[in-house]
Amino acid sequence: MKRLLENLGLVELYDKKLTLHTVLQINKNSVTDVPVQSLSDLPWLFLKRLMLLQRTARSVKSSSSDRAEDSEWDDDDQDSAESDCPQSVNPLDVLTAVFLCSDSFLQQEMIMKMSMCQFAVPLLLPNSDNNLIMFMLWAMRDLVKKYRPHSLSDTSGFVEERIVLSDLPLVSFVRLGRCNISKSEILNKLLSNSQQYTDTFVHFNMDCGNINKKISNGLVEMAWYLPSGNKIIDVFPEPIAIANLRGDIRDFETQFSFLCEASTAVFVFFESQFLDTQLFSVASQKPTPPLFFVGDSNNNSIKATVNKLNLKKSNFIFKASQNDADFVYKIQSKLQDAIKNNNHKTSVVRLAEIAQNLGIVVDEDGEECQRAKKSAEELASKIVDIVQFKKDELPLQGEILMKLAKLEKEECRLKKVGDKDIEEYRKDLKKQKDELRKEQRSKDISATMSCFLSAISAQERAYFLKWLRIALENRTHEVLPQLREQYKQKCKDGGGNKAEIAELDKKISNSSLGVEHFIREMSQLYEASVSLPEDAPYRKQLERLPRLCAELLLDGFSLELVDGDSSNIPEKWLSGVFSELNTLVESKNKIMVVTVLGVQSSGKSTLLNTMFGVQFAVSSGRCTRGAFMQLIKVADDRQAELNCDYIVIIDTEGLKSPELAQLDNSHEHDNELATLVVGLSDVTIVNISMENSTEMKDILQIIVHAFLRMKEIGKKHTCLFVHQNVSDVSAHDSNMRDRKFLLEQLDEMTQAAAKMENKLDFSKFTDVMNYDTETGDHYIPGLWNGNPPMAPVSIGYSESVYALKKHIMEIFRCYKSYNIYEFLKWTKDLWTAVKFEKFIFSFRNSLVADAYMKLCTEYNGWDWTLRKQMHTWALEAETKILNHGKFENPGKCTVEDLQCRLLLETEATLLKGQAEINDKIKSYYEQGEGHVELVENYRQVFINSATSLKKELSYSVKIKLDAAVSRRNGMIKVEGIKKTCMDTMEKKVLNLLKDCRKNKSDMSDSMLDEAFEKMWQETVRTLPYTALEQQDIGTRVIHCLRINLESRGSSMAQCLDKVQNLNSHGHEKFIAYKDKTSVTKWWNKNNIKIVQEMSDKLIRDCWEFVQAKRESKDDYDDTYIREIFKMIDEKLEAHEDLKLKGDFELSLKLHICGFASREFQEIHTQFIKKNNPQTALENFKPTYRSDFIDLYHERDQCQRKADEFMRSCLKSALERYISENLGMKMADKMVTGENVAIFGSRTTFQISVLKNLLDESKFKTYLEFISSYEAFVKAFILDKIKKHFSAENRMFTLEENLVNEVISEIKQAIEETERDSKIKDIKGFIENICNKLEKRLVFSKEAVDKIGTLNNENANPQKFAECLQCSLDDMDKSLRASFQARDFQSKMRHLQTKPQDVLFKRVHGCGKQCPFCQAPCEAGGDAHTKHFVSIHRPQGLGRYRWNDSKKLMTDICSSLVHSKSQSFKCHDTNDQWHLYKDYNITYKKWRIDPDPSINASAYWKYVMAEYNEQFAKEYDAKPAKIPWGKITKAEAEKSLNIN
Repeated sequence: MKRLLENLGLVELYDKKLTLHTVLQINKNSVTDVPVQSLSDLPWLFLKRLMLLQRTARSVKSSSSDRAEDSEWDDDDQDSAESDCPQSVNPLDVLTAVFLCSDSFLQQEMIMKMSMCQFAVPLLLPNSDNNLIMFMLWAMRDLVKKYRPHSLSDTSGFVEERIVLSDLPLVSFVRLGRCNISKSEILNKLLSNSQQYTDTFVHFNMDCGNINKKISNGLVEMAWYLPSGNKIIDVFPEPIAIANLRGDIRDFETQFSFLCEASTAVFVFFESQFLDTQLFSVASQKPTPPLFFVGDSNNNSIKATVNKLNLKKSNFIFKASQNDADFVYKIQSKLQDAIKNNNHKTSVVRLAEIAQNLGIVVDEDGEECQRAKKSAEELASKIVDIVQFKKDELPLQGEILMKLAKLEKEECRLKKVGDKDIEEYRKDLKKQKDELRKEQRSKDISATMSCFLSAISAQERAYFLKWLRIALENRTHEVLPQLREQYKQKCKDGGGNKAEIAELDKKISNSSLGVEHFIREMSQLYEASVSLPEDAPYRKQLERLPRLCAELLLDGFSLELVDGDSSNIPEKWLSGVFSELNTLVESKNKIMVVTVLGVQSSGKSTLLNTMFGVQFAVSSGRCTRGAFMQLIKVADDRQAELNCDYIVIIDTEGLKSPELAQLDNSHEHDNELATLVVGLSDVTIVNISMENSTEMKDILQIIVHAFLRMKEIGKKHTCLFVHQNVSDVSAHDSNMRDRKFLLEQLDEMTQAAAKMENKLDFSKFTDVMNYDTETGDHYIPGLWNGNPPMAPVSIGYSESVYALKKHIMEIFRCYKSYNIYEFLKWTKDLWTAVKFEKFIFSFRNSLVADAYMKLCTEYNGWDWTLRKQMHTWALEAETKILNHGKFENPGKCTVEDLQCRLLLETEATLLKGQAEINDKIKSYYEQGEGHVELVENYRQVFINSATSLKKELSYSVKIKLDAAVSRRNGMIKVEGIKKTCMDTMEKKVLNLLKDCRKNKSDMSDSMLDEAFEKMWQETVRTLPYTALEQQDIGTRVIHCLRINLESRGSSMAQCLDKVQNLNSHGHEKFIAYKDKTSVTKWWNKNNIKIVQEMSDKLIRDCWEFVQAKRESKDDYDDTYIREIFKMIDEKLEAHEDLKLKGDFELSLKLHICGFASREFQEIHTQFIKKNNPQTALENFKPTYRSDFIDLYHERDQCQRKADEFMRSCLKSALERYISENLGMKMADKMVTGENVAIFGSRTTFQISVLKNLLDESKFKTYLEFISSYEAFVKAFILDKIKKHFSAENRMFTLEENLVNEVISEIKQAIEETERDSKIKDIKGFIENICNKLEKRLVFSKEAVDKIGTLNNENANPQKFAECLQCSLDDMDKSLRASFQARDFQSKMRHLQTKPQDVLFKRVHGCGKQCPFCQAPCEAGGDAHTKHFVSIHRPQGLGRYRWNDSKKLMTDICSSLVHSKSQSFKCHDTNDQWHLYKDYNITYKKWRIDPDPSINASAYWKYVMAEYNEQFAKEYDAKPAKIPWGKITKAEAEKSLNIN
């Protein structure tokens, strides 16, 4: 034996013993695959593979054994059974040697791993050095098996218990002499079903299985057959224990005697010549156990021995010529019969007693182990009821600790401060904490805790903690399985009562009892003591506790980092433990941290246990709660390479675990946990069970937020994605596309999270994490190779985990470690950040917000395109109507017919536009970009908005065309009267011309002038003038007002009857409420102010509308006053929340009608005056005179007529065209040009306005923005337009472009007319041009007629065309000069479409403001049914104050509507108190999501704090008590940067 140990390099460890701590160290061999060069490498390779759960662990051999030649030709007579090779060792010898050289804790871990690999484990371990046999009871204590016997009445139930306590039939297999049948190989086949063969026992045909055993003969191995409950695949219906003795029973009588006494049946594989042995002569006389003899073949010698010993022939099994399958089946049958006929069952614990009687040493009989066992049993004996035990013996945790944790968080978050003074509130919280600590100290240390502290201070503490864990698990196992099953069922039902599920969760938590609860009690004893003065006896008594815990940590025990029950970190306790740990490790204090995150039961703990050999709790029920850490030592030879002395492994509970998802704080709990552990780790393993799992997003959403939440990024972490249960060998290659898609999703999540967390330096996932799509993903097959419980760990699983471990070590080489103190500081800082964090809405909501914003931006673009198209269309249609019948005979087509046709075309165009928008909406949803699936419920809102847009544009076009028809009809009448006079006058002038030519004497100009004047005066006297009738516009306006107010009822009609005329209205300034006594009872001053401002603004808008009509120089039409009523009604409807009464509406309309009717009367009078036929004729007189003289002298009129046409017709028409189109062009430039960042969407516009306010930093500006939002925004837009178009001659460029566009059309019209052979005179030429431009320009019929008077039929069209081109160039230059000369304000005044109004409509939305904080509605589309705001402002900015203290409120609406008790009152509630949570009773059209976690943005916090005093003074309140810390102007601005 000594020689073998020397060869294996284990001599020194035979006495010293190898420890688990040493085996788990990260050394040079941990992640390298150097071939085994010598036998001394074999034990380490065996241990390395075993710790990684590799099924090849027993197949260890040196490379020299491969090179040894098989001398098959040299020894023809050699017995081929076993061979002896000096370079090779039998795997069982390696195993035996390692067990003999290991301490009891390493032995325990090895047996645990061997059992998972389905290896047989040592039961009796022989030591040939001292001829002692060791019974391995302690080593098996940790084995827990789960199976489903067929006899179980509940087919869905199972048995889960420690295997050493299980009463099972034991069937032993032994060998007598040399048998040609491999006993172990047959055993493997016996325990395996046809689909799942496992090498449970090492056999001859395995690697080095044929090498002579040196020290392992006499070894008894044990294995178990455990059924799965599936009758098709189970070999045996009930569990069976199998024992296998290595070596010949003649050499190991003690072992054989032990097996005979312990077994239900013994199977002897025999060599026939040794059958006649006294071992059986004794055994055959005993009734139990039955012996079964297995041989190669029967012969006469065997028959004689059977008769001689009186053995049962039925107990003999011969292979003879059978194949292995039939042979194994025969053994299985005999075995089952033996178990049926013999009820003898035993447990491993009872086997220990048999062993002791036979002089076999039991491993746990050592003094230390027994002392520890006694202490643990003494402690556990006190547990009758777990819940009561925890209350009595561990009183410092539970309710007290949960209250403390809540108070600590409330100290930071101040969620329930209400209107209390903040400092007073904090003082009260501290007092409550002190009271709870005092209560903790008053409870003293319980007897149980004294016993516990005494035991972990003793030498045998490792044994004690293991015994205690076993005892506690046995206790909780009596209660927890049933509770877990109930819980599982409730959750599965889906609709399960939330309260019941929460209650069950609480029961499970209360019924759980582990060593961590005792350590937690230690932490609370210490935390309670450190709040006392340093010299206090109680504190002195407990000062040693952190050192005890630090020692446990170094011994390989885990430390609770986050208490999973109270979601709390004991900061002072951790500080003490890490400080002591730092002292213990001295200078070797550099650490690296690995964390695993994932959903519950996804195999996180198993992954860490396999990779690093750590011992986190693993079970399929309730797993880890909170977060635990363990230390792994890095061996001296790797410390420099890996840059650290220890690796900290952190295991966490499952994120979004089923139990927590049912509870209210699940998101908060998950977010807190993820933020903390991710922040602490250098490498974060994101564990995802199932390939491309749907749960992945949920985890990633939390984790991405976690990275971004840290107040400062200490270093860039690495993220590795582990995809579990992926069996496809090509998974890595075939999932390349999916990995790229994953990175895209991660980038999106990072951007969306960055917006919400106000960390805008990050736009890609790789900005915060090192992640590579090539190396950042590991695909790991399922843990089991087959169906548990008989399935071994799959080779693929262990190999993939090993590859992951190697990758992590590679990553560490590139990182700089930090020491224990830095780790502690980082932990504290992160926990402080977590405690202060009011976690904003769950990540899914951030994606919804982002997707909604993208959809709004897209829709705004489609909306704008259709609006532009219809603006151009409406202008062209209006121009056609205004030109109707002027220059060609319309036949029977009236202006109304034309309008009807144009309206049909309008409808068709709009229907097409609406359909295109709907198609774009459909296409946008189908292509699935931007998480559009999250805003599926908004699809109909945008479709409705498209319908609403179509209706709005249809109405707008109809109003425009109605007005055009009225104007054209009015002008047709005027033109008819004028034409009669002009036709008469033209005849008279032509007759005079004929008379003058007949004289044949040459007349001078003065003579011609005298003749013309005489004829003119005579004709004017004889013409019959029919002037337009003067109308009373005031009467028409009152009539329209009556129609407008018809629907308001009889009382309104009676009030209106008293109004005889409008002469007394609209002179003085309008006062909204002259007598305030009737309203101030329930209306505050602010509302009166709002109504007054709204009235003033409306009056101003109506005045501007009237002035625009005055400039158009058209006659008054009733559409004018109807348009004013529409403006008033829309404004009143927008302010319906003010509940304005009928008498107010009447007084406002009368005031506006008063001044409007007087202005309209003047417009009408001016129009009649201008269009009086006599006046018009007098205006024409100079033209007639000059034409008459030119015609007499036969002068060429082309140039004069061309100049006149340009001056009086084309220039004015072109100026009108520019005034109609320039506004929309300017708006388009603002929307689509360099200002798209401002006007692209409502959100970007809001941000721009807020940035502007911040730059200006004036209280009055902020006040105006909040209280007069609409007026402020319009002024802001106008200012932006002015700045944009005043720079770089942009306005002039736009005007030039418009002029160029039209002039090119005019030139084309001239050229086409010139080529028309039918046109012979100037009048026809001009009218033809006008017809060609009828869609573009509106021409004055009077001006055209004036030019076409006394038409010269002999005029040359080509020459006239040349003159026109010449005049056109002059006009072009003249126009450009006028553009340059006029200032911006002047140009803006003359625009018919104001760009500021167009832009305001686009970015203003519905204009509604939150009734509490005045934040503007952000809903997209025009057809939204509910107003909403994503992030509200502090309510004090919206004038809300606390009722008692009168201080302005700092709370935001989303928090208040979540509260159960907070109330509000205002004029809308008639000054009555209403609960915030019932806000929608008062404000039905608002949706305010109740979410206490949403925080006001840093921007509005800054504004509130900066101008607190001014707002208080303005709002007649007291300044708010600001609960947040100082926010700088830079931070406020940064919070706006969402792009």
